[in-house]
Amino acid sequence: MVKSMTGFGRYEAACRDYKVSVEIKSVNHRYCDINIKQPKKFLAFENDIRNIVKQYAARGKIDIFISYDDYSDSAFAVRYNPAVAKGYMEAIKEASEEFGIEPCITSAMLVRFPDVITLEEGGSDAGNGFGRIQEAVHKACVQFMETRTREGKDLYNDIKAKLAGITGLTKQVEERSPQIIAGYRQKLTDKILEAANGIKIDEGVLATEIIVFADKVCVDEETVRLRSHIANMEATLSCGGPAGRKLDFIAQEMNREANTILSKANDAMLSRIAIELKTEIEKIREQIQNIE
Repeated sequence: MVKSMTGFGRYEAACRDYKVSVEIKSVNHRYCDINIKQPKKFLAFENDIRNIVKQYAARGKIDIFISYDDYSDSAFAVRYNPAVAKGYMEAIKEASEEFGIEPCITSAMLVRFPDVITLEEGGSDAGNGFGRIQEAVHKACVQFMETRTREGKDLYNDIKAKLAGITGLTKQVEERSPQIIAGYRQKLTDKILEAANGIKIDEGVLATEIIVFADKVCVDEETVRLRSHIANMEATLSCGGPAGRKLDFIAQEMNREANTILSKANDAMLSRIAIELKTEIEKIREQIQNIE
């Protein structure tokens, strides 16, 4: 079964020591474009996350949002930077000597200066934290794939219904085409009889004229190819897997045949049928843009 390129998935897990949440959403795109937003300490694992997502999706613009809160004692560490503190103290000393004032400063005041004391995220748990993220990504992807599959089923049913309509219109074209030739023969015969005023008609000349006309308006090749494209599209829809690009190509070929039928149409009814054909094929092409 085909899948839609539009999908959404979310998974969240929490306990006393941590909380992790993963949200995935996607829209249509020609290729597989994956964008990940996650905490800095897990940037080294970005390719691993991409590889996980590619197991579930082949096409689409996919945005992944990952948050990870670590509540353990080792999550953060306070760091004192003596070189920065020394620089501040030397600058304060120079200023006090230049202006002749006392450098009234305490340690409590010193540590408030920028970068003297920094709060750093603990890195020792990054590997363990990514294991939790990895599991959450897999579970979010399962939900993400389920939404794509559900929408893909709806697209499948809609396209199948439209293909049935196109098959019916193709049959109408096949039935109408011989009637046009027969009508032209009768019309031409009537005109010749009217102009000949009783003179015997040369059946050979009449047959030649009709053959030339029939060759111009004959759409047998187009309807045969159109039916072949319909069967090919139905088979491609049923085989499953990423099929959007192939389906789009088949729809283009179907539209080409409909255009040829319309250009050959020498009859108002056949023109109307050909326009309906083009309209239904265009509707299918629009739906195919949503298929992976």
